[in-house]
Amino acid sequence: MPLLEPSLAEKQEVRRQARRRRDVQPDKDSLSKIIWDQFLALPQYAAAKTAMFYVDARSEVRTRPFLPAVIRAGRRVVVPYCVEGELALFHLECMEELAPGCFGILEPRPELRPLPGKRVEPEDLDLVMVPGLAFDPRGGRIGYGKGYYDRLLHRVRRGPPRVAVAFECQMFPVLPMLEYDARMDKVVTEKAVYDGPAR
Repeated sequence: MPLLEPSLAEKQEVRRQARRRRDVQPDKDSLSKIIWDQFLALPQYAAAKTAMFYVDARSEVRTRPFLPAVIRAGRRVVVPYCVEGELALFHLECMEELAPGCFGILEPRPELRPLPGKRVEPEDLDLVMVPGLAFDPRGGRIGYGKGYYDRLLHRVRRGPPRVAVAFECQMFPVLPMLEYDARMDKVVTEKAVYDGPAR
């Protein structure tokens, strides 16, 4: 067990560096548009009927400005929300279905969550967009330390691509990954699309 402690300390330092880099990144709106366009150009996105997106908060790559167009295009859009330390999934049909929730992040309104057709199971997903603090070119990811996405991704059936979106400033040469950390199939930034190793 003590062998894990240096890696945990390293992860905290990477989180600190990545958050600082992302917070001071200029032109987040215009860079987010470039990243979004690259994401939509992926063949994995074209093949997905049900795609999960995160709803951006703070200094993350923006998604909120672009989600309405995806909904209008007829894609089944799914967003996560927090329930007792786990992520549940919601079929989003318009942005007005969202309201501030856990940590101030926009989440589906509580009264809408039990409605027919709104609850989505992880095995229904064809593609998962993943946020995070730090990434490396081989699909390594460090999140915010709560493990929400790691646990969710372990519940998704084998096959659906895990695609992270990030600013290039969030990329590191290599990350201190632990055994339970979920790797990405792709990481999309404004500069490149990085391919993770086949899972």
